[in-house]
Amino acid sequence: MGIRHAIIMAAGRGSRMAPLTDHLPKPMAPYGDSTLIARSIEKIGDSVSFIHVTVGYKKAMLAQHVIEHGAASVFNTEGCGNAWWIFNTLLCRLREPIYVLTCDNVVDLDFALLEENYRSLESPACMLVPVKPVEGLEGDFIFHDNHVVKEISRTKPSDIYCSGIQILNPARVGDLVACTEDFYTVWQELIAEKQLKCSSVYPKKWFSVDTVGQLEKLNEQL
Repeated sequence: MGIRHAIIMAAGRGSRMAPLTDHLPKPMAPYGDSTLIARSIEKIGDSVSFIHVTVGYKKAMLAQHVIEHGAASVFNTEGCGNAWWIFNTLLCRLREPIYVLTCDNVVDLDFALLEENYRSLESPACMLVPVKPVEGLEGDFIFHDNHVVKEISRTKPSDIYCSGIQILNPARVGDLVACTEDFYTVWQELIAEKQLKCSSVYPKKWFSVDTVGQLEKLNEQL
């Protein structure tokens, strides 16, 4: 059985993209003739059966938008940290892997190859998908030994950092990690358990949209 679920984290306010985000949520920023999150749903929709979305800022507007574009469920995580959903939604009972994406990352990724890589690494509680550092874009640097992550640093540089894409098993994470709202804490506890691994499959294309300028650059590339 292949990976059936994906979650797109889309609850943030996107204050760095003001004034655009004064009127609409960041995931609904225009991307070509669509939006950032609609394109994300479209891309992964052929690979999974169920797409879930976290919402927060302007949640009613965003929830309607993603349901119209095929999301199976929406979780209100307003005021909560980025890992809150793992422990506090129905997904906490999911004892199978789920793709984790963020609405502001535009990626071209072979999901079948990524799943194969996850299985080959013995289906850890969590697997990070790395990218090569991109000038001007921030990231958490990854240090690993034969794909077993040893350290994640926000200050000490390495040759790869987190892309924002993961595969994780929510119920297994819940077995190993005390309830928390922060992914950084989740990762640190999984490192101690040797259950955080690093994929050898990289996105063919990866771009993070944090500012209006980056959005304009992205649209110019279409």
